[in-house]
Amino acid sequence: MQKNTARPLAIGLTILGALARLMPHPPNFAPVGSLSLYAGGRLRGWQAYLLPLVLMAVTDPLVGGYSFATPFIYFSFLINVWIGSRLRSTESPLRIGAAVGVASLQFFLISNFGAWLGHLAIYPYTLGGLGSCYIAAIPFYGRTLASDLLYSAALFGLHAWLSRTVARSERVMPQAA
Repeated sequence: MQKNTARPLAIGLTILGALARLMPHPPNFAPVGSLSLYAGGRLRGWQAYLLPLVLMAVTDPLVGGYSFATPFIYFSFLINVWIGSRLRSTESPLRIGAAVGVASLQFFLISNFGAWLGHLAIYPYTLGGLGSCYIAAIPFYGRTLASDLLYSAALFGLHAWLSRTVARSERVMPQAA
């Protein structure tokens, strides 16, 4: 696929992922982690980092607002973009799947650390309290991992399929100069 087609495709699929976030879904079963990973993998430079943050900032008020953990969550999605940037030269399902696993795990660790530090003080500020917070969040981690796998497969898979389709059509009908 030509470079002038790749960026709009990646931006469009990222926005589609953000719109999917607005649809009803179970807790922690959303496309945001995947779209951050995908943006890192298929966009370059500042757009890869800015687009997921803007989409989060726009959709957060529509799906429940902000909390003390929000900066931790946003930071985690920036890490997902960085992880995704390691996927720029590959379409390997194995590498993408491994990146999804790492991204989901770091999101679990960072977002729940933010929740533990939060103003609600549900858990004591001790190592045991942090452990209890992580243990209580395990069911949510399963949904996060499942949604990250599903949405990453959809985003990276659609990108690969559409890239090949556009490349084929460009070979059949060359662009006028």
